[in-house]
Amino acid sequence: MAELIVWAVLLGLLGAVIGSFVATLVIRWPQGRTMGGRSQCDSCTRTLGARDLVPLLSAALSRWRCRTCGAGIDARHWRIEAMALLIGVAAGLAVPGPVGLAGALFGWLLLALAALDVTEFWLPDRLTLTLALAGLATGVVGIDPPLTDRLIGGAAGFASLWLVAFGYRHLRGREGLGGGDPKLFGAIGLWIGWRMQPVVLFLAALAGLAVVLFGMVRGRTARLDDRLPFGALLAVAAYPAWLFLLGSGA
Repeated sequence: MAELIVWAVLLGLLGAVIGSFVATLVIRWPQGRTMGGRSQCDSCTRTLGARDLVPLLSAALSRWRCRTCGAGIDARHWRIEAMALLIGVAAGLAVPGPVGLAGALFGWLLLALAALDVTEFWLPDRLTLTLALAGLATGVVGIDPPLTDRLIGGAAGFASLWLVAFGYRHLRGREGLGGGDPKLFGAIGLWIGWRMQPVVLFLAALAGLAVVLFGMVRGRTARLDDRLPFGALLAVAAYPAWLFLLGSGA
């Protein structure tokens, strides 16, 4: 039990730090802003000091506003930091040690992709490729599932959604899935293997249906051409699947 708590705390703290970087990436990358240089206020561009950069705590102490200009801090900062912290804690509790760290890395990469998909409907190839290569690397070093299952999952994940997108485009004459979704599902397969992929796809579809129904309950009319960030739904479904694999193999 003590080991679980130690790893949960360590990965949670690391997650909060990584979440700060992920939030900055999600905000700056679509704007074409550089990731280098000192951190700045998004409104007044004041260079932030150490007291402003403690994940979650600094924003809370400043009442979620810049200490200089008083502008509200983009909520994506603290929300992503909080989610990254929870991802680390969950991985540490599922399996302490290097395997748990690998699971947390999977979750943090999925978080970045999901956040970009929700806010921009964008799944950058570079980030998806990083996720895929990290999945292969963890398989090569012997972390379950076996590398063969991962390779099958990668191929099957990409092919299945690519065929769905191809068929929809030719039957309906318009795009039904974004080009990044098959790549992301393939990268997820390189982490979880092919056996869990049907579950992930089902959960993502179920979550999408829940989003649509929630909108209808609130009075929003559902249309066939409504856009949903399906990549984000895949990411949300994939991380619990990985945690299940970690826990069942412990």
